Amino acid sequence: MFGSTTTTLALALFVTTFPAVRGQYTWPDPKYEELESLRWDQIGLGSTFLELGLTGSCTAFVGGSNTGRANAADWIRTAYHDMATHNSEDGTGGLDASIRFPEEQARAENAGDGFLDTFNFLSAASDRFVSYADIIAIGAIIAIESCGGPEIDFRFGRIDATEPNIPGVPEPRQTLDEHIASFRKQGFNQSEMISLIACGHSFGGVQHTAFPDLVPELNDTTNTQSAVHFDTTFTNFDNNVAKEYIAGTTLNPLVVGSNDTTNSDKRIFGSDGNVTMNAFAADENLYANICAALFARMLDTVPSGVVLTDVVTPIPVKPTQVELIHHGDGTLLFNGGSLRLWNVPVNTARAVNASWTDRAGVESPSVVLRHTSGMYPSASIVVNETSAVASFRFVVSDDSSVAAQTFTMPYLVLLSDTSCRLSNTIPSAWNLNVAVRKGTIPSRIYATRLNVLPAPTVEYAEYDIWTVLILSDDDTFNSYGISYELDGKTFEVLTSIVSVASVGLCA
Repeated sequence: MFGSTTTTLALALFVTTFPAVRGQYTWPDPKYEELESLRWDQIGLGSTFLELGLTGSCTAFVGGSNTGRANAADWIRTAYHDMATHNSEDGTGGLDASIRFPEEQARAENAGDGFLDTFNFLSAASDRFVSYADIIAIGAIIAIESCGGPEIDFRFGRIDATEPNIPGVPEPRQTLDEHIASFRKQGFNQSEMISLIACGHSFGGVQHTAFPDLVPELNDTTNTQSAVHFDTTFTNFDNNVAKEYIAGTTLNPLVVGSNDTTNSDKRIFGSDGNVTMNAFAADENLYANICAALFARMLDTVPSGVVLTDVVTPIPVKPTQVELIHHGDGTLLFNGGSLRLWNVPVNTARAVNASWTDRAGVESPSVVLRHTSGMYPSASIVVNETSAVASFRFVVSDDSSVAAQTFTMPYLVLLSDTSCRLSNTIPSAWNLNVAVRKGTIPSRIYATRLNVLPAPTVEYAEYDIWTVLILSDDDTFNSYGISYELDGKTFEVLTSIVSVASVGLCA
């Protein structure tokens, strides 16, 4: 048992292929960039949605203050309980988001409402690039790291289960032998079992409503859900769970509970003569290092056949929201988007410029980017479609190395702002127009949700306009991915349609 029971039509344009296993990162790669942002943009202007779950405090809880619970503990517990269905003998189960299914949440081994609370929040960060399972893993990492824990390696590529997994999460009433067997099936030996539980139980506790036979009603207005915590710093990562256990001052309900049958932590922690817990209590760095390695292994425990990527590392210099949009007048709109400098100190004197180079190799004058804290947005430039934009780069006044990085701009298939709606009725029909450079012959262009094959409709000097017909029952929010196949490879044109009203009626 782990933790607490507790726009406009023309948006960012990117083109990429999706290898099964990551090699060296090359811009643009929208899937990798989105996962990288979720993993590393934790503080400042580019901070991600997941940080809102902590709202600046590791004591934050979706159910309100004074509950005795915290979101961070629920996120970590969700990751472990989802992984704990893994069977290393046949390769089934593992971290695959199967715990999102009501059937799995209703099992006795998954008591409490923490999983439902977690999914109600984390699921909003999932999309066609990000699986629920990857979001569970990132959520656990952010909870641990943001609340004083060690840095944890993150890989993505988890695949969401389509049905519940078989039971497998260990329960407090089980014997020591049963716990050892359960963790062995998950892929952890006895020593790793002790360590992983000690690491996870740095957060959270046990609440009365989920386990009334373990925890009494406390009648405490500052702890309305009557949660008895694993240590005195239950919203922060540290080795107090071990120090208090060894000192004999612990209030951990799975160690000193009135019913010894459910004192599973007591049996597990002492199963090696307290060797592991003594070492953890004496050395906080040892505890943190072992926890970082075991948390990473836990999160990487996936069903057989699922291939995870290399460890996601920060992209030091990353263009974001870069656009090259085809106009209906024979011009292109180049928007340099923003430059993200990762983990650099704020420098109010820093000047950032962006410049672009056309297909003939002629570089344009620089465009000054407005300074912000780590994110530098640029202005838009209208260019002739004949020259197009072949590449662009940034110049940062206090870092000459940035200027050496040139980013190749895809220009063969672009979003066209000639897209329009055919009627004002619901369901509505859209013409989502895509500009294809002449001489480029995709075998297919299609909306990823609808798999529609379009046909060329209008010719321009350098581009033909292809149309994807989209039928929608909802005019408030629609998001579609546009893909195309060229020379046997699949590429992605990433765009988003916010509403029917964002474009005009077709002429």
